[in-house]
Amino acid sequence: MEQDLPKDAARTQPSPEAPGVWQKIQSWDSRLSVTKGLTAVTLLTGFLGGYFQYLNSYEQKVGEQAKADMQKATETFIEISNAFAEVQMLQESIPPERFGAMKAQASPAFIPVDTKTLEPFADYWKARTALRRNGAIFARKAEIYIDWPSDMDRDAAAEHTLDQDPLTATLLTKYNFDCESEANLPQFKGAAYNGSDLGRPTEELCNDPGADGPKAYVALCARLPGGAVDPLQKVVALNWWSTKHHVLVMNHCFEALRGQPGALASSSDVPGDRKPDAVKPPLSSEQRLQFQARRLDAFMTLTMAQLDRIRVRYRPTGFVCHVPVVRDAIGYFSNECLPIQPAKSERG
Repeated sequence: MEQDLPKDAARTQPSPEAPGVWQKIQSWDSRLSVTKGLTAVTLLTGFLGGYFQYLNSYEQKVGEQAKADMQKATETFIEISNAFAEVQMLQESIPPERFGAMKAQASPAFIPVDTKTLEPFADYWKARTALRRNGAIFARKAEIYIDWPSDMDRDAAAEHTLDQDPLTATLLTKYNFDCESEANLPQFKGAAYNGSDLGRPTEELCNDPGADGPKAYVALCARLPGGAVDPLQKVVALNWWSTKHHVLVMNHCFEALRGQPGALASSSDVPGDRKPDAVKPPLSSEQRLQFQARRLDAFMTLTMAQLDRIRVRYRPTGFVCHVPVVRDAIGYFSNECLPIQPAKSERG
């Protein structure tokens, strides 16, 4: 009996109380809280990592595009400037009295060509022919590689009308653009052209370019054979803030001067339909060449300014624009955080 007492005592001792339902819930909740914490950290880390990886990839592409735009704009600037500078230099080196012989050789279908006469001007004829062949192409390259990339408000993904710029080389000829007028020389002061339709011509608009003060554009009016303004044709703007328009004018005026070689020697040799107005004194050969030099200088000045605008367009964004969620929130209200920042036009 005494041996059984310890066993009975052991049986009578209270056993540890089993965990209740509430304790089990608390245990499960603690374990679940750790799991939820790890999951939230993992998701947040993955989100931040993916966000900055996307941002770096996107800005790398923007940087590559900026480099490509600057390279093409610079190459186009050098190509066009060299072509016009070369023919300008060669033209200035030819004595005016020698243009008479060159004019006689300009119609080989009727007059036999004397190769000995043309031999001293071989470089000039070569440069002139190349410029005549590439003139229209130069204008389009200036538009594509200089005007478009430097336009802060241009969105390549937006819809654009294909005839939004009606100015062409043939239109300058049709509208009888006067290369010898001071009012038609490039200038960047005054009101800038805003792309609006200038409407139908008026005598004041067409005959008094400075009526409304200085303008950085020229209102071109079509004229009838007698010189009167054609009221049925729209007014076309020649925008001096467009490198394309500069190239079109330089090429047009070079062709006009090239087509009248006698004008460099004597104004009496100019064809009847191209004779200057009796009231307007004829320009000397030096003045005509100076006008061409001024047009080329204006083109180079504008192009260098447009290259700076390309740099501004691709300038880096600020720190706030790299903060997740904040960047996207700003994007709903403005474009300030876009890697390619559309800026307000400085010539508005």
